[in-house]
Amino acid sequence: MGRRVLIGSFASEADILGAARAARERGFRIADIYTPYAVHGLDEAMGLRPSRLPWACFVFGLLGVASALGFQFWTMAVDWPLNVGGKPWNSLPAFVPVAFECMVLFAGLGLVLTFFLRCRLFPGKEAVPSFPEATDDRFVLVLDHSEANVDTNVARQFFEDFHAVRAEEREE
Repeated sequence: MGRRVLIGSFASEADILGAARAARERGFRIADIYTPYAVHGLDEAMGLRPSRLPWACFVFGLLGVASALGFQFWTMAVDWPLNVGGKPWNSLPAFVPVAFECMVLFAGLGLVLTFFLRCRLFPGKEAVPSFPEATDDRFVLVLDHSEANVDTNVARQFFEDFHAVRAEEREE
């Protein structure tokens, strides 16, 4: 048996924001929200925690700086020391531009890979649009109905209170 959900489709972003806030206040569990574009304040209305992707970006950036500085120091001071104008072999100011570029490269690529892994996106994955209208002009609110304390009639009335264009019950 799959998960039962209640789906409400809205015509405007103001309706979906109000419905999301009210759903949390009334104790409904929001499974997901689909929108045709990013809606400001929707993550707060859903009660989502802040993303941890900035920490991943920071770690990958540090990895890039450390690898660039380590490689340059090893190359210039250990493996192939060259006397360039009497400067020391381990001259940190000369290493800064390359270290910065490696930091940006590692942070960018690492963040993209982390995002893809976290979202379970990989090449060849078949896209299955659950709500085709959400990619065009509708805002879709999905409430988890698997718990026994959610009354279907109360949820339908809730959707109607916030001007839902369509409300339905589905099993996923």
